[in-house]
Amino acid sequence: MWRRAEDFFALPELRHIGADRLREVRAEIEDTGTYTHTPEELLIGAKVAWRNHARCVGRMHWRSLRLLDFRHCRTAEEVAEGCWEHLRYSTNGGRLRSVISVFAPAADDGIHILNPQLIRYAGYRRDDGSILGDPLHADLTDAVLAMGWKGRGTAFDILPVVIRMPGEEPRWFEVPDGVALEVPLSHPSFDWFADLGLKWHANPAISNMTLEIGGVRYTAAPFSGWYVGSEIGARNLSDEYRYDMLPVVARHMGLDTSHDRSLWKDRALVELTAAVLHSYRAANVHIVDHHTAARQFVDHVEREEAAGRKVPTQWSWVNPPMSSSTTPTYHREYDAPDFDLRPNFVARDTWPPCPAAEQRSHT
Repeated sequence: MWRRAEDFFALPELRHIGADRLREVRAEIEDTGTYTHTPEELLIGAKVAWRNHARCVGRMHWRSLRLLDFRHCRTAEEVAEGCWEHLRYSTNGGRLRSVISVFAPAADDGIHILNPQLIRYAGYRRDDGSILGDPLHADLTDAVLAMGWKGRGTAFDILPVVIRMPGEEPRWFEVPDGVALEVPLSHPSFDWFADLGLKWHANPAISNMTLEIGGVRYTAAPFSGWYVGSEIGARNLSDEYRYDMLPVVARHMGLDTSHDRSLWKDRALVELTAAVLHSYRAANVHIVDHHTAARQFVDHVEREEAAGRKVPTQWSWVNPPMSSSTTPTYHREYDAPDFDLRPNFVARDTWPPCPAAEQRSHT
């Protein structure tokens, strides 16, 4: 623990910390096996964790991260209230803020928020084998239904947040009305698009990763920024194992879906993503297009290199799921991803196991 703490306090961002603080940390580790970060240390650690995370395309904004310190929460009810406060504060009426909420660190098992994001849509299994809603979360839906939750049975039912405190069984908490901002989708040119009844939530609040800072593990630390439009239009609503809307959109556009040579998938994908960007802007909800996100990431890489820092990057995650070759992130190489770099956000197993990995999300 001391070695990792020593590495953390060696960061340039903490060079103002005096020797007295280091002696205090070392003494606390020798006495208890761990130590407590000050709010300043916690915020700096979270910012650097974001900067180090190889899969995030939005790292240019790492300095703007804000902290909600919920380390005092001791019950599942208090943790749930902290989650709702995170959503209210970070959503900010559509003017989204980059925010991390940090709950008590793990001594052994730790606090766990078992949803991959604080806002996710249910996937209901039907007798014919099909799924109503989001198939990615069918297992989670099965689990909360078995725990006593009852959804409304629509394609966009918001799942409850499931919290497991150390030594306790998981408990679910319904997301309060008004906490999750959602955007109904329409298209700037196609009047029929609004009749599809599609919508998506404003806030991608990742909640199933562990924040590791200086040897201390925060197993409950939801963090959020804002969406890249293609994440919703070209993944969440388009992937065959998600909402699979490309055939529906293509038919309404009058496209020939009998063969791939017509490029019907490509054309439907563009219009679906255009509808997402149009709708979020019309609703005054912050979102960024994939071209802008790519330019911002390249700017970030150049700034970091000028500061003498490497930018560990997983190439497949920083390139958008549509029109990748038209963006500047596609045409360059990056430092190899370093998943052992700390501070960082560390993936942990989802609960219950999902049939497909959670897609990348801008944070």
